[in-house]
Amino acid sequence: MLAFQANFDTHFTAYSSQQVTMQNPIADNITQIRARIRSAEKKFDRIPGIVQLIAVSKTRAANELRKAAQTGIKDFAENYLQEALTKQPALADLHLTWHFIGPIQSNKTADIATHFDWVQSVDRLKIARRLNEQRPQHLTPLNICLQVNISNEKTKSGVSLSELDQLALQISQLPRLKLRGLMAIPAPDQSESALRSDFAEMRKALNKLNDQGFNLDTLSMGMTNDLECAIAEGATMVRIGTAIFGSRD
Repeated sequence: MLAFQANFDTHFTAYSSQQVTMQNPIADNITQIRARIRSAEKKFDRIPGIVQLIAVSKTRAANELRKAAQTGIKDFAENYLQEALTKQPALADLHLTWHFIGPIQSNKTADIATHFDWVQSVDRLKIARRLNEQRPQHLTPLNICLQVNISNEKTKSGVSLSELDQLALQISQLPRLKLRGLMAIPAPDQSESALRSDFAEMRKALNKLNDQGFNLDTLSMGMTNDLECAIAEGATMVRIGTAIFGSRD
């Protein structure tokens, strides 16, 4: 009887685990991404656990984000303000950390300053000043990453490396903002060596700022297709959407 019960329990547990995976394939995707991150950390001699996973959830429904949060993910990145503002109240019970990573228009800064914990796409002093002025006093300073146009693409947002030092200095003096680091989205369809070169330039830029006394701790770079290259060159955050939620329609 005991043997039968043990055998039943084993099969029931396996069945239950299979059912959870079937009901929440997002969880299985996250397991695989975390394994890729840990493997890259080990391969490139990074400190285990130093790379933080940010789930990029633009165009995804609130229930999909909830499934991702069930795996322990607390950080979600959104590109579109109005879409994010509809999800945040529906997920308020999860106490998530929200990152804004899209282009910023002046008429959107008040809501971004109020409803987000991080803004990773700051590339102009004008926008930084508005975020600073509109950050509510009862909230902690808004965490900021400067977006760098590392591949010098004419159609992409971001400050150039030549202008980075001055912008960092100006933003570091705004009291309602906390400058944390740099963010980049390299040009697509590059070779691995070209990607590594772009990511290495980001690492050098962060180190240069820290040599000037900025004390930055965040290098946000790397997405689904290039996270290993980013981790090799010093990423502390990777922003993953497709590999978690699947391809977008």
